[in-house]
Amino acid sequence: MATQSRLVAGLMVVFLVCAFAQSEHVYTPFNRTSFPPGFVFGTASSAYQFEGAAKEGGKGPSIWDTFTKQFPGLSLSSRSLLDGKILNGSNGDVADDFYHRYKEDVQLLKFIGMDGFRFSISWSRVLPQLHLSPYSSASFHQHAIVYLHSIDPADEIFL
Repeated sequence: MATQSRLVAGLMVVFLVCAFAQSEHVYTPFNRTSFPPGFVFGTASSAYQFEGAAKEGGKGPSIWDTFTKQFPGLSLSSRSLLDGKILNGSNGDVADDFYHRYKEDVQLLKFIGMDGFRFSISWSRVLPQLHLSPYSSASFHQHAIVYLHSIDPADEIFL
């Protein structure tokens, strides 16, 4: 009992010392000048998680579109753990809706001072049925890239 009382008293002392201790805040400026000239400040996105418009612009289904439709509705309860593979049946049908809101998103990138934007292009948008379509979304990506103006684009292909 005495050991337990000493332990509690010791913990109280440590708590009080920490609670009332004065700490000196050292301010270190951290901004663009902290980086070498030419350093690119940028952001990135992923087609499936970002674009949305899963059934627009002639887009065909991606691997993830197919998977989320075949195995929806994973529940965390043990009874239905095998019912699906995707938590809450989520999918990329809407996502962040970059497909419709890219102009607003690019304006936000400019506002926060981004120099670069890495984005992925889904094959199922460019080659919806494994051949070019007159409704191919290549024009969507062209419009988005042109709208970036002074922001450097970097793209990658998403299967």
